[in-house]
Amino acid sequence: MSQQNAVLYDVPGPRQRRITLVSSLVATVLLLAGAYFLIYKPLDAKGQFSMELWGPLLDPSNENFSQVWERIGLGFKNTLTAAALAIVASLVVGTLLAVLRIQLKSLTRRRFTGLAAPLAYLLRGLSVLLSAVTRVCVEVFRGLPVVITIFFVARGFPEFGVSFETLWYLVIGLTIYNSVVIAEILRSGMEGLPGGQAEAAAAIGLSPMQTTRMILLPQAFRIMLPALISQLVVVLKDTSLGFIISYEETLNIGKQLIGVLDNPIQVYVVIAVMFILVNYSLSKLAQYVQRRLSRGRKTAGTPAQQPPATALISQAEGGGGGGGAGGN
Repeated sequence: MSQQNAVLYDVPGPRQRRITLVSSLVATVLLLAGAYFLIYKPLDAKGQFSMELWGPLLDPSNENFSQVWERIGLGFKNTLTAAALAIVASLVVGTLLAVLRIQLKSLTRRRFTGLAAPLAYLLRGLSVLLSAVTRVCVEVFRGLPVVITIFFVARGFPEFGVSFETLWYLVIGLTIYNSVVIAEILRSGMEGLPGGQAEAAAAIGLSPMQTTRMILLPQAFRIMLPALISQLVVVLKDTSLGFIISYEETLNIGKQLIGVLDNPIQVYVVIAVMFILVNYSLSKLAQYVQRRLSRGRKTAGTPAQQPPATALISQAEGGGGGGGAGGN
């Protein structure tokens, strides 16, 4: 047990550790017994574990196996395509929106000295107006359910004569929602940094845009990385809402398979496992990136090795001797 943990709470003694171990074992046994009697037995009684239902998904010799997995593969490919496009677009738009909000906020505090008074008041008023508009847009799109955003995009764009493939309606709907969430994550990350950093940047002559781009934004990405990865996982899961515009993603194709095979539990279990594996991979990727960033920061923060004291003394003595020789 580390000293830090001992400071935070009392270290459990041998008796407390035995009680904790016994309680954990009892809870595990009760949980397994409950799962057996409340889940496994009822499902087994209804034949939900028969190969007639699982065969099309697990048995390569089943006549429907290849067709089923061909359809699931198509749906999963469509899901990953929509998720990848929406993630990239959300990161780009969200980053730009966060930077815009930070810049507009700094402009609202600027006095525009050196300009004529009417022009200075006009610029300040315009900055306040744009800041209010961006804030309203963020609050509106962040407050709307994603499914409504996707529906309005798919139904609204054609009304204005703008038509895309179904994939792009889904990507645009997901981007509108997730970009404002990512923008707020990055904005809060930048505003949560110590104010002295922006003041120091201004003192050495950096503009507000340079300060944001070179100092605040990179740190916000590093600090808010867990929240960003969590939001990217949400993007992946929200692709399942494409069913409302008939996009053939994984869950939509799963419904089609259930209509033919009549095995909803089996199909949804397989799809759930696929989503869990992808989301788990994203989480591990986030941990890896965070470790690399932390390691890089520690390396960058390590001071350069100082020369040994004996070397400094030798250099000083050599310098002194040289000066004496020159004097003679």
